[in-house]
Amino acid sequence: MSALDDFREIAAAHDRCFWLDGGGSQDWSGSRSIMGGLQDDDLSLTYDAVRREVVEHPSGRVVGDDIFTALQDRLDGDADTHWIGYFGYAARPDLPARSQAGLPDAVWMRARSVRVTDGPAPAVPPGDAEVLAGPTPAVYADAFAEVVEQLRSGNSYEVNLTYREELPSSRDPVEIYGRLRSSNPAPYAGVLRHGDVWLLSASPERFATIDRHRRAETRPIKGTTPRGATPELDEELRHRLATDPKFRAENLMITDLLRNDLSMVSDPGSVAVPRLMEVESYASVHQLVSTVTGRLRPEIGTVEALRAMFPAGSMTGAPKLRTMEIIDQVEAEPRGIYAGAFGWISGDGRADLGVVIRSLYRAADGPWRLGTGGGITVRSDVDEEYAETLWKAARLRTALQ
Repeated sequence: MSALDDFREIAAAHDRCFWLDGGGSQDWSGSRSIMGGLQDDDLSLTYDAVRREVVEHPSGRVVGDDIFTALQDRLDGDADTHWIGYFGYAARPDLPARSQAGLPDAVWMRARSVRVTDGPAPAVPPGDAEVLAGPTPAVYADAFAEVVEQLRSGNSYEVNLTYREELPSSRDPVEIYGRLRSSNPAPYAGVLRHGDVWLLSASPERFATIDRHRRAETRPIKGTTPRGATPELDEELRHRLATDPKFRAENLMITDLLRNDLSMVSDPGSVAVPRLMEVESYASVHQLVSTVTGRLRPEIGTVEALRAMFPAGSMTGAPKLRTMEIIDQVEAEPRGIYAGAFGWISGDGRADLGVVIRSLYRAADGPWRLGTGGGITVRSDVDEEYAETLWKAARLRTALQ
């Protein structure tokens, strides 16, 4: 059986399950697929940012008011214990972000056993998806203009302006993920299910890894261009991404922001940028990526370090706090799971999480939602930026039909 068939069996038997599926799309991402399901008495946590409640399942008890603290307290030092889940964009209660009705602002599941598999996904032909809700070009232009005014007033250097789309689909979530996996393999591909909440990811971006030696790494993406239809055009677009002053300025600002975030929890002098503005190529896009590393201070726990970096600077802009306030004013809808982080945290402190981008999510029988957007600076062009949001979302739409 294929890995997709394996997970279909797991999802049919467990209403809390996961599949972390790097797929080997990049040489740094590995090729193992890690999947599993929780038994009825297994522990999971959900967080509601409006009520400020962390709820333990299956007991239903409220066990705290901060998901980061609750999760850190439950790391037991066992390398064989893994927590699988996500932090939604509003998971940090001390930052300005709205909760999305009907979706937990965080979900973490304690996995007592996992299944490790390898194997490619079968090819699935794409189609076209109907969009139920999303901004018109005029609505986007209004938000863009407001962001540019904030930039010109000196309130931010760069704002990651995004929006949500709602899309219907009668397809089974596992089938949708199989189509997404086939058309858009990614280092942080995967599926999370917790009851009636589903997250399907084809994310290329690393939020953070922490290894057994307490070395932390983050790989911000800032700068994206579509692949070309011919080898010549593809190389031209790749070269433009690598050399364009706008893309490079955006990436440098976010890299510097993440250096600052990581320095708050790292040994003095240990923060470094071993790779700056390298181009990585995927099935549909080229992306400009930097790598920031540091060594955590002895007193800093894994989840505390993740909290210090959250949410990803590539999804906010710089400076982070003031820019998040601008985002909260300008964006019409809460971000929900989008722009958060998902992956695994081991009981012994190791962790590997991706940024929730190029992803679909849904609660109950409602429509699928996706988020899309990009970084805005004073040099940005509204038509180019809106077009970028459309082609970033294109493969997510086609997976639904």
